Amino acid sequence: MIPPSFVTGLLLAASLIVAIGAQNAFVLRQGLRREHVAAIVAFCAVSDLLLIAAGVAGLAGILKNQPLLARGLSLAGAAFLAGYGGYALRRAVRPQAMTSANGTAGLSRSSALMQVAGFTLLNPHVYLDTVLLMGSVGARQPDGQRIWFVGGAGLASCLWFSALGFGARWLTPIFARSRSWQVLDSVIALIMFVLATRLFLQALQG
Repeated sequence: MIPPSFVTGLLLAASLIVAIGAQNAFVLRQGLRREHVAAIVAFCAVSDLLLIAAGVAGLAGILKNQPLLARGLSLAGAAFLAGYGGYALRRAVRPQAMTSANGTAGLSRSSALMQVAGFTLLNPHVYLDTVLLMGSVGARQPDGQRIWFVGGAGLASCLWFSALGFGARWLTPIFARSRSWQVLDSVIALIMFVLATRLFLQALQG
């Protein structure tokens, strides 16, 4: 029989990560290009698992009492997202420079991992959702069930990022045209700028 805490972790994590955001947009784009997908998916899934486990273990309580740390994360995240938004916008206005899965204008593995690390660790919402919310719910699970909660949440993250990264190849025919890449990068740039603005305003409001 599947432990209830496992199901709770699975469903809660799934409800939080299945949303349009900076990290998901980057994973989708790399999946379409088929660039370092396994490494990126593994990084995202393992990062979620570690952050959730840290939250359940007590990090949620520490972060909740550090408003200056939250503000610093918001400002750093806003700067990072704005920078990447400008990069995506530059790609969008130069669609002739874009290539699809088998092109040559791609990222190195280290560069791709550095970027996905930025989207993951410089996003304050990952600490609010993954660490604080998931951590507080997990910490309230019965003794002996917390590990099941973390396992369920980790499985949800692994399934989602695998589907997003490896499933993107089914959209390859659509993105065989440079116009499709132009639209995608325009949407990504818009998402980045909106998220950066929201984070900056949140930091100003304290």
